[in-house]
Amino acid sequence: MSKTITIALAGNPNAGKTTLFNTLTGARQHVGNYPGVTVEKKAGAYIFPSGEQATIVDLPGTYSLTAYSVEEVVARDYLVQEKPDVVINITDASNLERNLYLSTQLLELGVPMIIALNMIDVAQDRGITLDAQRLSDLLKVPVIPILARSGKGTPELMGNALELARKNTPWNPLHISYGEDVDLALRTMAECISEAGFMTDSYTPRWLALKYLEGDSQIQEKGRKNNPTVDAQLQEIVARVSAHLHQTMETYPEAIIADHRYGYLKSVLRQEVITHKFDIDRLHASDRIDKVLTNRFLGPLIMLGVLLGLYKFTFTYSALPVAWIETFFGWLGTILSGLLPDGHLKSMLISGVIDGMGGVLGFVPLIMFMFFGIAILEDSGYLARVAFMMDRVFRIFGLHGSSVMAYIVSGGIAGGCAVPGVMAARTLRSPRERLATLLTVSFMNCGAKLPVLALLTATFFSNNQAQLMFLLTLLAWGVALTAAKVLRLTVLRGESTPFVMELPPYRFPTFRGLLIHTWERTWQYIKKAGTTILAISILIWAMMTFPGLPKSEEEFFAQQRQEVTASADQTTEALSLKEKLAAIDTAQAGSSLRHSLAGRIGTAMESVSWLPGFDWRTNIALVGGFAAKEVIVTTLGTAYSLGETDPEANGSLAETLARDPHWNPVVALALIVFVMFYAPCFVTVVCISRESGSWKWGVFSICFNTGFAFLLATLVYQGGRALGFAG
Repeated sequence: MSKTITIALAGNPNAGKTTLFNTLTGARQHVGNYPGVTVEKKAGAYIFPSGEQATIVDLPGTYSLTAYSVEEVVARDYLVQEKPDVVINITDASNLERNLYLSTQLLELGVPMIIALNMIDVAQDRGITLDAQRLSDLLKVPVIPILARSGKGTPELMGNALELARKNTPWNPLHISYGEDVDLALRTMAECISEAGFMTDSYTPRWLALKYLEGDSQIQEKGRKNNPTVDAQLQEIVARVSAHLHQTMETYPEAIIADHRYGYLKSVLRQEVITHKFDIDRLHASDRIDKVLTNRFLGPLIMLGVLLGLYKFTFTYSALPVAWIETFFGWLGTILSGLLPDGHLKSMLISGVIDGMGGVLGFVPLIMFMFFGIAILEDSGYLARVAFMMDRVFRIFGLHGSSVMAYIVSGGIAGGCAVPGVMAARTLRSPRERLATLLTVSFMNCGAKLPVLALLTATFFSNNQAQLMFLLTLLAWGVALTAAKVLRLTVLRGESTPFVMELPPYRFPTFRGLLIHTWERTWQYIKKAGTTILAISILIWAMMTFPGLPKSEEEFFAQQRQEVTASADQTTEALSLKEKLAAIDTAQAGSSLRHSLAGRIGTAMESVSWLPGFDWRTNIALVGGFAAKEVIVTTLGTAYSLGETDPEANGSLAETLARDPHWNPVVALALIVFVMFYAPCFVTVVCISRESGSWKWGVFSICFNTGFAFLLATLVYQGGRALGFAG
């Protein structure tokens, strides 16, 4: 075949789909987003032994093809619109019946499919024996046992995929009987759809009818736009059969359809496909571990210990590489300073780019170690247990258990991002719970805040850095949940909806998978630093450089230099003269910075910002932080670089802050608190507005968060001063 084969990987969450994707593609992959949504899109290249090439697409994990969440919509739309040559359905062999529910829907859709029975070793440990050939004969699709972690069985799997793609034969959709009432309605609706040619260019008539009976909102909306008349006819049939089923059986079509699908699967699996060596109630390894790790009393204590251990690991092992990078940027600045003539270009490169960007890129090792630790928790299955345990707490604060994952994605452990956290709230069906979640996820310590928190904790609390970061994480959770409770008791009152989730089995993460996950997230951070933050850093440098000193001020400093030089005699030491001239240069640099556009803004804000202890330089950084929180570090680096002209006094930003008389632990702690809770970054505000359907909620998040952060930071600073901890 000359064309590149497209193979889509579909499956339930935690079935090993992404592990298989990493095994097949390795480093030959790229990550983006599906058009119009923030759901991650992964694609990679695979080369068959015959030399033919394939593009592997890792679809979002989903339990169903009915549009209940954005992941399900994305997965289904890709299958229908892109029509991949082959779909590999990855299933958890140790939980086959539940995993095959998605398989039946793929068969009903009529896609060319292969079933991969993953984690067969876990199934064997649980005493489960599977006859893959028997299952293949009954479902009439290839069924291949594999171990995605080790790659066992993948050559056979990909060989079958290539053979299936070469055949390119039309597939007949699976027809399951759903009982007389539903089957009659399906036939009537399918005939109506066929006669009108109602969306038959994308879907089969029977499958469309099934979606209408299941109450699929996306399909119904498309139907209304396509042909309102046919849509009304179909809705009338759905209403009629729904009323009949409720009257006679006290149930609805979607429940009947789900029951019959599971009934079909049970009948297949009972035909000597699956046998149990052990008693069905046998306590498996994951269950025994969960007896301890999710215990009502021990579980939360272990979770806090794991979190503290994560911070200890991150800050202990990242300290040396962080110091190396700081040294490198310091050396680079010194080299450029000696090579370039004085002027705006030299100032921009050293103060705007090197000192600004160096502060952010210096934390790449810390970010990498943090992401590596989180990848271990995620790939092992422990992160799902965190969500399970936190559900008990979330219900107290009027939130849904699914909100837990939105908080974790936003940085509930540390290092996430509020944007996908806001998007994750889409899975919540209750509008009030969804709105309460997306308005409070920005309180989490996202990856953008991490460089700021790491800088200040390392500078002023170096002996207790990990412990303080641990306490700050607990503070973020406490504030977010309290704010959610206030919202649920006031503007977003309503009953909480029940929460059900599946706990995946514990697994040993693969080192390769950990490296891939760590690098993906770290590279996103580096790209952001090299594009958005670089552009903002240069813009802020310009704001801190122009319009410059008035002519009278320049003449004043020039006159001071002349007077110092003229008063020097032969008895004056050269070093003393140099120090006096350097002091004048520093004063001129500081005055020039204050007269700049950014300096004037920061100085004007001091009329209020003195309450939490922020000076004009900090004010500039916080204004820039609204664009992206990482910019706070770059702006501080640029501000102190422009205000310091003595090369011997220059050092890392941490050293500069430590020797500045304005800074002390109380000021640092007040700034930490403010950065944690003030206005979300601009992109997050846009996402909140889009997801809530109104800009008023985006504006609300800016005003509410900033007002609360200002109050809390003021209490910290003024309280510290009252207790004598600050000058």
